[in-house]
Amino acid sequence: MAFVSAPVSEAEGIAREIVRRKLAACAQVTSPLSSIYWWKGKMETEPERLIILKTRRTLLPDLKSFLRQIHPYELPELTFVPITDGSNEYLAWMAEVLE
Repeated sequence: MAFVSAPVSEAEGIAREIVRRKLAACAQVTSPLSSIYWWKGKMETEPERLIILKTRRTLLPDLKSFLRQIHPYELPELTFVPITDGSNEYLAWMAEVLE
């Protein structure tokens, strides 16, 4: 799974484009949340949405590259967590979608 934070107004569009290009089988966009972080020596607080992507490890380089093109942030968040287990049917669906 991959996690991307994005501006509230752009998160759904970013998620749709990632799924449209089959860089993820599914994208979930959360309700707005507050991100609190350090940026250029200053603490910032911004409303954002979190995009949770169901993808394959082999697609990560393409996802990284595409995110750099589409994302409005200078340094977009993109982190990964391996899927180590799950419903066999769901994992098979993901594999089929991402062929």
